[in-house]
Amino acid sequence: MRNKSIALFVLSVCSLLYVEGCAPSKPVMQERTISPDRLIKRLEANRRKIKNFSGTGTISIKTNELNTKSNFQVEIKKPDSIKVSFFGPFGIDLASALLTQKDFLFYDAINNTVYRGKQRPGVMKEILKVNILFDDLIDLATGSINLTDKLQREPNSSESQDNLLKLTYADSLNDKTNSYLIQNDELEIRQFFQNNLKGKNLLDTKFSDFKKYDEIPIPGEINFNDIANNQKIKIEYRNIEINSEIGNLKIELPSDAKIIEW
Repeated sequence: MRNKSIALFVLSVCSLLYVEGCAPSKPVMQERTISPDRLIKRLEANRRKIKNFSGTGTISIKTNELNTKSNFQVEIKKPDSIKVSFFGPFGIDLASALLTQKDFLFYDAINNTVYRGKQRPGVMKEILKVNILFDDLIDLATGSINLTDKLQREPNSSESQDNLLKLTYADSLNDKTNSYLIQNDELEIRQFFQNNLKGKNLLDTKFSDFKKYDEIPIPGEINFNDIANNQKIKIEYRNIEINSEIGNLKIELPSDAKIIEW
């Protein structure tokens, strides 16, 4: 009888230890599982935390009109100003562009010519030879995706894919779907792609080489492939700074530069 009581006591203790040892696993799993709507809000919150951005590296642009690669520097003051400078070998100035939501200034250093005018549709294609909207250019340069219109929506589908979460939203107004591949543990958007309703790929942007700046993950490499418009942009950053003080964005122009009003 005594042996039986001891056996029951040992069994009870072991059961308690087993339950106690396993108990933390459940809350840990719950903490790592983020609902799509909460995930989107956290991703968008990180995007909005970036007020100022500066980076240096290389940029490759390939379109029907252009196929080039150069060193570059970008400075951004959200929400309305971006300056991009392009350099050749040995740091030789090639060109600089200062763009705002209202106007633009482009300096062609090789030909000592300034182009300036009011911001309007098509300016990016005329000046930078890339057909992209002003706000999209800022998001692309900062390695971000604007998710504002997804904050009040549930995705049409959600699935795991290669240890990533794939969220897809239908855009019936434009007959498209927008999909995002997200590493939700690190709050990293690894890929954004857009298809038409027949499944044809229209746009594919990949983000990689992430590092954290002020706890915000930012990609060091960005590959933008606009299949519909046959244009590609590849950005490889060497250095990035966010939310550091940036003075007035301006381009120093030579006094003898030719000025063309557009």
